[in-house]
Amino acid sequence: MENKDAHEKVLEPKNLNPIKNSISNEVSSSPMEYLFKSVSISIPKVGDFVDGVIIGRKESTLFIDLGPFNVGIVYGRELTQAKDMVRNLRAGDHVTAKITEMENEQGYVELSLKEAGQEIIWREAQELAERHIPLELKVKEANKGGLVLEWEGIQGFLPASQLRPAHYPRVEGGDKERILDELKKLVGETLMVTIITANQTEDKLIFSEKEIQTDEVKEVLAKYKVGNVIEGEITGVVDFGVFIKIEDNLEGLSHISELSWSLVDDPRSFFEIGKKVKAKIIGIEGGKISLSIKALEPDPWEKVKEKYKKGDIVEGVVIRMNRYGVLVAIEEGVAGLVHISEFGSEKDMREKIELGKTYPFQIILFEPTERRLTLAYLGEENK
Repeated sequence: MENKDAHEKVLEPKNLNPIKNSISNEVSSSPMEYLFKSVSISIPKVGDFVDGVIIGRKESTLFIDLGPFNVGIVYGRELTQAKDMVRNLRAGDHVTAKITEMENEQGYVELSLKEAGQEIIWREAQELAERHIPLELKVKEANKGGLVLEWEGIQGFLPASQLRPAHYPRVEGGDKERILDELKKLVGETLMVTIITANQTEDKLIFSEKEIQTDEVKEVLAKYKVGNVIEGEITGVVDFGVFIKIEDNLEGLSHISELSWSLVDDPRSFFEIGKKVKAKIIGIEGGKISLSIKALEPDPWEKVKEKYKKGDIVEGVVIRMNRYGVLVAIEEGVAGLVHISEFGSEKDMREKIELGKTYPFQIILFEPTERRLTLAYLGEENK
């Protein structure tokens, strides 16, 4: 027994819990409460993390000295779940554990090493996200939405929308199978990414490749500022907008909402790869340039601000329908919403009106400076 390894030394509860054994039976409070009332130390609670030193192991129980906080134990299922972490631990090693019970029947603090390990990793992920620290990670697999990466044993996701322009799958027509084929080409590649979301509760770890700014990109970006007008070549047309090459190693995105004052359902109907286009820089953030093509066109709301007012009866064309109501254009680029309540139900709405047809409406809200317009449906009989 004397030559037995320190980490397997049998430690009896009476030697591990001197605090409890030394407190008078006359003390009505628990030993833990008595201790902390007598010294100025904040009392830990269930869910807190504590640091300790391993002082021994007996069968399926690991004993950890928590200093003035008592002695902690990791045993049973908690020890089994943390077997990979415990395998190389020895007496004298420092560990961090999570409190799962303040004082069990034997007077020990029950601990979890596995929960603490996971918590520490997630806290580090949150810190990396806050500080925008770059990471080099290998792509494990691909799916139709993006790429799967792994960091510290946690699988995370890199959405296709967060890929750098050079890696974004620009597939004509947006065919999902072809997009997946393009994404699969990145499997096994090492990408420089940052963590943009780290949520332990939802087990969600999201990466971005677009957030990384190289010195070369920073130098190029420094030449531009918000308000500049650029002329570039369209290098990609996707569901959510148009990529425009400004110069070598620098592209900007004109979101679908910034392509035209009129409604754009499919950018491919208006723009073509290889064509030259002018756009205005409306944002520079995190190495990304946001562009607006429509900003270089006359604002149609300015032209009509004196033309209409609340209460006016107008003719409008139905340009979109959904379960919330219909979008109606009263001028090119000037559209407003007719709420579903105007029709009673979605079924009634679809029976009364059709896409592309003109109907009479009444303006019930008109705020041109805010580009807000709300209409009421007047019905076929008012035509």
